[in-house]
Amino acid sequence: MNLQPLAPYLSIIEIILAIVLTALVLMQTKGSDLGGFLGGGGGDSSGTFRTRRGVEATMHRLSIIVSILFFINTILAFLAWG
Repeated sequence: MNLQPLAPYLSIIEIILAIVLTALVLMQTKGSDLGGFLGGGGGDSSGTFRTRRGVEATMHRLSIIVSILFFINTILAFLAWG
């Protein structure tokens, strides 16, 4: 299977997926202080887990899907350029 003709397109898709994934991750960390961002407790969460609902749950699922697409595209781009 020759993926070399698709290499430039895969690179463009890689950049777009990276920007989208970065934006999704940054939007999910709303309302947390620096300690919560780095993995500490802090804030009102105090280390407990809470249920995601509505838009938050959709963004969580979407970020998982985009990260899987990013991983698959990275492998395909590596094979195309390799």
